[in-house]
Amino acid sequence: MGAQEHCDVLVIGSGAGGLATAITARKHGLSVIVIEKEPVFGGTTAFSGGVLWIPGNRHGRALNPDDTRAAARAYLRAETGNFHQPEAVEAFLEAGPKMLDWFEAETEVKFVPTLYPDYHPTVPGGVDVGRSVLAAPYDSSALGENLRRLRPPLATITFMGMMFNSSNADIRHFFNATRSLTSFAYVAKRLAAHAAEVVRHGRGVQVTSGNALAARLAKTCFDLGIPILTETPALHLLKQGGRVTGAQVGGAQPRSIMAARGVVLACGGYAQDLARRAGIYAHLKAGGAHHSPVPPGNTGDGIRLGEAVGGAFEAEYPQPAAWMPVSLVPGKGVFPHLLDRYKPGMIAVRSDGRRFVNESDSYHDVGAAMAAGDGAAWLICDHRTIRKYGLGHAKPAPMPLWLWTRSGYLKRGRTLAGLARACGIDPAGLEATVAAYNRGAREGRDEQFRRGETSFNRYLADPEHKPNPCVAPVERGPFYAVRMEMGDLGTFDGLRTTVEGAVLDRQGAAIAGLYAVGNDRASIMGGNYPGAGITLGPAMTFGWITGRHLAGRAAATEDAA
Repeated sequence: MGAQEHCDVLVIGSGAGGLATAITARKHGLSVIVIEKEPVFGGTTAFSGGVLWIPGNRHGRALNPDDTRAAARAYLRAETGNFHQPEAVEAFLEAGPKMLDWFEAETEVKFVPTLYPDYHPTVPGGVDVGRSVLAAPYDSSALGENLRRLRPPLATITFMGMMFNSSNADIRHFFNATRSLTSFAYVAKRLAAHAAEVVRHGRGVQVTSGNALAARLAKTCFDLGIPILTETPALHLLKQGGRVTGAQVGGAQPRSIMAARGVVLACGGYAQDLARRAGIYAHLKAGGAHHSPVPPGNTGDGIRLGEAVGGAFEAEYPQPAAWMPVSLVPGKGVFPHLLDRYKPGMIAVRSDGRRFVNESDSYHDVGAAMAAGDGAAWLICDHRTIRKYGLGHAKPAPMPLWLWTRSGYLKRGRTLAGLARACGIDPAGLEATVAAYNRGAREGRDEQFRRGETSFNRYLADPEHKPNPCVAPVERGPFYAVRMEMGDLGTFDGLRTTVEGAVLDRQGAAIAGLYAVGNDRASIMGGNYPGAGITLGPAMTFGWITGRHLAGRAAATEDAA
């Protein structure tokens, strides 16, 4: 078998689920090794918004003291439908707040409250605030030499390499920099500080969102003596007497790493496994396109490793991934449409020129509506709107638009018919759609989709735009459009597990010594997306449960102490 290394727990993958498991196990007395095949750690977490959905968390209780576990339970029951997992949901609701308190008390990980509503706040049990928390900003220079191995944020959602916080306040200053002295001063200060960081460290170190969460988790690992071995892929699992005992790893030092308590699969799901997703995603099977902004290393390794030793995987959810409308930015990559769709004066149409969705619904809901068609749409606005809010990767005034029109990323037309011809949209259909939309929009109404009538619709819109922060007419040329296609934030289908994370075989029996967390484990959300942070919240909660289970603790029922 060659060279061997020994530990209690081997974690394969370095996102939030894997690092949360590693930290929990180590804090409960176990020796832990984390391996990561890519040269950087942080997984999809480092690209994410850094938000966790944790009903009953202490930050949220201060904002919404009337929220109850019964309400959260009812909401999840309604959201998950036929795929409701009552035992796992109950464990999540019980352990989630304890997990959050434990990490804040015991580690570098800290959170701040958000004002995020649930994505479907009018569904029974839904709330307007209190269930989502955000990783607190972090000075990642605390990582020292390991800073160079922290995955940088997604390039297309930074500005000159600088990260925005996942809050309206931070972003609003940049939108208003040319109209407000306060915002101008704020932006100037941010840019100056960022420039100084780049000179000193070669990158910005004041990180926010998921990059801050990944940095905080990694710093805790290093403080606890947990190695994160990058460029160290898991080649196959080792098994003896029916039990998974470790993994054969490659890289600069090929060897076996033996794990006395268990191996934890935390490889981030299969969003970049081209063959598997081609056989699962309906829009791909129909001949459509798909462009995932998640890290290129999320190629389904954990699921394949699990299947190779008998683990059960089944693509059963109606929506197998967390959909995200994206656009392709020439020379830069994939841009996720996280903010622009919510702004007043933006509408989305298909090639027939007709609207098909409430543009201010969540990225997953808009993506599902796109997938129900041909998997593509055009996001359209007029000149006044693009200069105020930007469109896709094209920034608002005073940034120029000609770079994006010249590259073809932005389509432009002096009239709606001209824009339609530039995009390959039916001109008559687009003109009729805009005329019908504008009739209500001039009074702040969306007569077709009732846009702006929920707290979530309004949350990422423009509160200064009256009477409806989501709705404004599209009427002052020239007009602009960007093509949106299907993307995702990660996959929902995964290996079947027990509540504690033990991987199940096809007969429903646990495979001794093998666990899965994060997107390698089937989501408890049943293919739906109920609120901001429904990936990271369960990932860290079940990572905490799994870590405690490996150490002989009953995480879902014992007190965090």
